[in-house]
Amino acid sequence: MEEINKDIPTDEPVAETSVNTVPADVNPDIQATGEVPAPKKKKKKKKKLPPKVIVVENLGVRFRIQEQKVDSLKEYFVRLVKRKLNYKEFWALREVNLSIRKGDRVGILGLNGAGKSTLLKCIAGVLKPTEGSVTVKGNIVPLLELGAGFDKDYTGAENIFFYGSMLGYSKAFIKERFNEIVEFSELGSFINVPVKNYSSGMKARLGFSIATIVEPEILILDEVLSVGDAKFRKKSAKKLTKMMKKGVTVLFVSHSSSQVLENCNKAIILEHGHVIASGKAEKICAQYEEMIGVKDTD
Repeated sequence: MEEINKDIPTDEPVAETSVNTVPADVNPDIQATGEVPAPKKKKKKKKKLPPKVIVVENLGVRFRIQEQKVDSLKEYFVRLVKRKLNYKEFWALREVNLSIRKGDRVGILGLNGAGKSTLLKCIAGVLKPTEGSVTVKGNIVPLLELGAGFDKDYTGAENIFFYGSMLGYSKAFIKERFNEIVEFSELGSFINVPVKNYSSGMKARLGFSIATIVEPEILILDEVLSVGDAKFRKKSAKKLTKMMKKGVTVLFVSHSSSQVLENCNKAIILEHGHVIASGKAEKICAQYEEMIGVKDTD
């Protein structure tokens, strides 16, 4: 019997192979198309903004102005009983909305009566708003009316403790920094003289020296770069600049757009108690100069 040739194929089906076959553990996109996909672009991470430290929402401040002059307390009560006290309402601020982030230096521009100082007083907690709210995160040093809290019958030295306590400083802290305050104020022997004998410039110098003895998180300035003589102005400006460079959040009221440009990165314009513009300092200062119609030369 002839031997069967082993090379003759049997009836068993033979598995077909393909050149496009891709291993199962390869990327499914390659399995589907047989092509290697282009590398995916990495999404750029959004820069994280600093936290908001001051938020002003729908702020309004209303004052009641008496229409008739009342010369005595007796006349006041007589008019009050007879209901003859007539008042006129005046809104110093209305529907003001503002958000300031940590490290921002915001200049506040506007003509007299625009509501600049009123806004700062609300943020500093000196004035309670009629409507709306102010939220502040961080310790504030307000340089508003320097020396306004002094007792005129106390000496400069006594007012350092008195005024310092009003700003929230402890007695131990004031004692520790007493000589530094006196030295910066340049009052010398006048530190032991009653404040009623001080000039307005001397009061401002002492007030500035007390208020800036700490490094705040939020600094509020109301035209304080013009206090004292030329020498002290230069000295105080240098100290404020040093504080700003450390990342202190600043609110700065000024009539001078050049001062705002020099010290601030953002600005707003107030007009009749409303915020009419806000943004980068360069743009807002240019708008303010155009608004007042006079090129600032300060």
